[in-house]
Amino acid sequence: MAYIENPKTKGSGIICAIPHSGRCPNNCRDCFFQSGRGYLEPLDENLPNMPSPSMAAGRVVRVNDGHDSNIDSTRVMVATGMYKDRFFNTSIPDMLEGFIDPVVLTVNPGEMIDNAFHTPSPIAKNLMFVRALVDTWNLSMVRRIVDWFTPWGVPVVLTFMAYFESPIPEDHLPSYVWRTRTSNPYWCIKPDVRESIISEYDHNKRVHVCGGRRADLHCRFCGNCLREYYATKERIREA
Repeated sequence: MAYIENPKTKGSGIICAIPHSGRCPNNCRDCFFQSGRGYLEPLDENLPNMPSPSMAAGRVVRVNDGHDSNIDSTRVMVATGMYKDRFFNTSIPDMLEGFIDPVVLTVNPGEMIDNAFHTPSPIAKNLMFVRALVDTWNLSMVRRIVDWFTPWGVPVVLTFMAYFESPIPEDHLPSYVWRTRTSNPYWCIKPDVRESIISEYDHNKRVHVCGGRRADLHCRFCGNCLREYYATKERIREA
């Protein structure tokens, strides 16, 4: 089947690969990948979605922009072994060093988003960064995530949630606006509210924002993944 490029990463130096078929069993709420509105719909027809080695040449491959690299991880690593530069995405904190290459961990996925987060110990040397999912009602927990990971030298990338199915709590509705984000409309945090949250971490060089401070959300204006990918490769080299 023909490869379909993720419109968010287009032009960024990152290209995405999903070796799985079907829906992700993690079934995280408001996941763009299987919301019925994602760029790979219908999933049954468009997965796996794997760029050719020539497409990936000179780019960094983001493995599993949908689904989860820690589900059938051996098959995932074998299927993506043709790529020179790759990093893996998972929300499952098990055996991260088994990936060898850099890995990104979402620490408060699914039902954990507002009340708990993974605390892997020891810290895997190939942990590229952790993603902290952010909304306006889980900010105290986001602070705990930052306070837990950054003293270990682990970058935290704040990833602001956009909601389609889940209702926004009534007292938080003034902080959100209905608008198109990349391809589809969602309830999105307002720019001034987003900036006020980000500014709390201006003193912490290890806290970054998915999409960058501009809130454009297209990866070509961000650079977090490319920067931390190569920093992690250097760390692995020196270990």
